[in-house]
Amino acid sequence: MTRTVQCVKLKREAEGLDFAPYPGEMGTKIWQSISKEAWEEWKSVQTRLVNENRLNLADSRARKYLKEQMERFLFEDGSVEADGYVPPSA
Repeated sequence: MTRTVQCVKLKREAEGLDFAPYPGEMGTKIWQSISKEAWEEWKSVQTRLVNENRLNLADSRARKYLKEQMERFLFEDGSVEADGYVPPSA
């Protein structure tokens, strides 16, 4: 049986994550209120942020920046995108 959550990002009920995808309190918060679909969206945005901004994930400032962007994207309904990113046209 699939676990469902009231997804804060999508603003509807959707399939929940199988496990907390992030450590600590933030991971628990994500597991309880973010859907698989919204998490997949975040992973795409995160990849673009890392690549376009050439972030070094060994640097604590880069990890802090990504965490802030993740919170903004998932919980604050904020627009998060890499500077200069232009989506491919269809």
